[in-house]
Amino acid sequence: MLFALLGLLFVVFVVYWVLVERTRRGSRATAGGGTAPASGPAPGGAPGGPRPIHLGLGFLTNFFDQLGVGSFATTTSLFKLGRVVDDRDIPGTLNVGHALPTLAEALISIALIQVEMRTLVALIAASVLGAWLGAGVVAGWSRRRIQIGMGILLLVAATIIVVRQTGSAPGGGTALGIDGGLLALGFGANFVLGALMTLGIGLFAPCMIMVSLLGMNPKTAFPIMMGSCAFLMPAASFRFIKSGRYNLRAAVGLTLGGVPAVLIAAYLVQSLPLRAVQWMVVVVVVYTAITLLRSARRER
Repeated sequence: MLFALLGLLFVVFVVYWVLVERTRRGSRATAGGGTAPASGPAPGGAPGGPRPIHLGLGFLTNFFDQLGVGSFATTTSLFKLGRVVDDRDIPGTLNVGHALPTLAEALISIALIQVEMRTLVALIAASVLGAWLGAGVVAGWSRRRIQIGMGILLLVAATIIVVRQTGSAPGGGTALGIDGGLLALGFGANFVLGALMTLGIGLFAPCMIMVSLLGMNPKTAFPIMMGSCAFLMPAASFRFIKSGRYNLRAAVGLTLGGVPAVLIAAYLVQSLPLRAVQWMVVVVVVYTAITLLRSARRER
C-alpha cells in the first residue's frame, strides 16, 4: 500500500508541477510578451533548463542524503556559498527540488529495513500534517524573516550533528515499533519536525535522535525519516509551486541530479568515511548560519 501511495504521489506531483509552470509561463508571455512583470522577478526563477552547477549540487547532496547525512543543511550552505538561489526562495527550492529523489530513497529504505507498520504510518502522517500547515506560513514570509529562521535552525541542526558525532545522543533500543504514550509523543515530535522542514531544516538528524529516545532500533529511523520526507515534501511543495516561491532551474537541477545519485549510493557504495564528511558539514553549516544572520541584519 505504501509503495502504491508513493507511486501515485510521484505521478500527481510531476503532473501538478508541469501544469502549474506551463500555465505560469503562458500567463507571463500573454501579459508581457514573454517577459516577467514589471513588479518583480517572475515566480519560479528564470525560464530555461538547469545549469551544470544545479545538476552537480543535486547529485552531491542527494548522494550523501541516501547515506543518512541529510541534504537540506548541505544544499542551503552550498546555495549560500555559491549565491545560486536568492535567500527568500531557498526553502521552496529545497522542498520542490529534493522531493522526487526523496521518493526514491523512501522506496529503497522501506523495502530493505523492517519497521512496525502502525508506527511507520503514524509518524509519516504526523510529518505530512506538520509540513502542510508549515508551508502555508513560510510561503508568506519576508526574505529577512526567512534568513533569521534558517540561520537559527541551521545552528540547531549543526548542534544535533555534533551530538550524534560525539556519541552524546542515546544509542537506542531494539524495538521495531511503539504504541500508547510513546507513539503519541513520537507523533507530536514528528509533526514539529515536518513543520520545520518547510523552513529548509532537514528532518534526518533530529528524527534519528527521536527514534533512539523512544527506545527503537536506530535502523528504523531510515524508513521513518525517508518515508516522512517522501510524503511531506510534495505536500509542502504544492504550496511553494503554487505561490512561485522557489527557483525553478535550481529545483529541476536538484531533481535530475539527485535521482541517479540516490540509486548509486544505495546499490554501489558499501562504505564511506561518513564521520569525516559530517564534521565537514558541521563547519559549513555553522558558517552558512552566521552568513544568513548577517544578511538578515543588513536587510534590516
